[in-house]
Amino acid sequence: MIKYMKLCKLASICFCFILGAALASEETRTVVDGRGASVQVPAEIDRVVTISDGLVEEVMTVLGVQDKLVGLGSECLPKVWQIDYPTVNGGNFSYHDGMNVVNYLNPKIKDLPLVAKSGVAPNYEVLAGLKPDVIIVRAGDCTFWKDKDGMKKAIDSIESLGIPLVVTYGPNTCEKPSLDKLSEELRIVGQVFGKEDQADKLARYLESEVDTVRERTRDIPNSEKPSMLLFGLSPQTRGKGAAGDAWGLNTIESYFLENIVNARNAFHEQVSTEVVNAERVLAINPDAIVLPTDFGYHPPREIYEAPYYQNLQELDAIKNKRVMALPWSPCNCDKRLEYPIDVMVMAKAAYPDRFKDIDLGEWLLEFYQNVYGVDRETAEGLRSAQWMDWTAE
Repeated sequence: MIKYMKLCKLASICFCFILGAALASEETRTVVDGRGASVQVPAEIDRVVTISDGLVEEVMTVLGVQDKLVGLGSECLPKVWQIDYPTVNGGNFSYHDGMNVVNYLNPKIKDLPLVAKSGVAPNYEVLAGLKPDVIIVRAGDCTFWKDKDGMKKAIDSIESLGIPLVVTYGPNTCEKPSLDKLSEELRIVGQVFGKEDQADKLARYLESEVDTVRERTRDIPNSEKPSMLLFGLSPQTRGKGAAGDAWGLNTIESYFLENIVNARNAFHEQVSTEVVNAERVLAINPDAIVLPTDFGYHPPREIYEAPYYQNLQELDAIKNKRVMALPWSPCNCDKRLEYPIDVMVMAKAAYPDRFKDIDLGEWLLEFYQNVYGVDRETAEGLRSAQWMDWTAE
């Protein structure tokens, strides 16, 4: 009898242990982040702090969990921008109400506290005071861009707070940039919120848009590849007497250009970016020019009409009107959900005949509608917020 009672007690203890473990597993989920770390996050997440320049927040918007944001780690996200340029004839043209996609879709983020800024260590006291259920950090964005030691120190310090920390790594943190990292990041964020299927669907859609370009250009021989200059018209660089910044091979943009669009980066240097003067740009003389965001938005008409670029008017790309601009994307150090737009703009600039059936202005509206599930009017607002209305002119 005593032996029987002991067996019953032991069985009861085992049952309680198993039940407790089962209940605990129901209260948390395991996320394998970009470090390969297994992170236990609450099954029900109500409060999230992100240190990201938009990608994580965009994915949260697509997943319908954007209202869980209680703190941000990028000063660019809530900002509204205006940029003015002079023209050679003494006039002026302006761009108003430029903003990150997240800001346009979720105006409430303007009221959220900032826990970090670019080039400055996070405010750990503010971060802890927000009492987040989980913190999501994107390594490679502008807050931690290029500063690997600072990035590691910040991640270690955040982890010491005892709050679940999920880390993703953008493509420029890799030795060789690739799209695999971007898709992995989307799926990791999906894991955090238990919305893996939605995140996977989003990743596959973006990949399919890029594959459309890749399929159209994969058969182009080297002899027919146009030379393309990724040319940043930075006012800071120009203020030092140079013409601008050239994007080298060690960038995700160059990866898009050479590995997907199948064109040739005219600045074939193993660097991220390099300051170039007008003489060097004239010597490169690319077939086409693509203008990224570089301390400001730079539309095609700036290089055509601004007085400080009249010394470049003999470039073939300018004479042939083969200059296009990437979307306005401030603090876009490591790409966001709009990366297929970059690919399509480059493809249209490189091979106008192969992509003449694609109306870029309409394609943009369809892209925004498919990614964010918005109506046409909202898609038009997003196109304007990224200063891409020139595509519809």
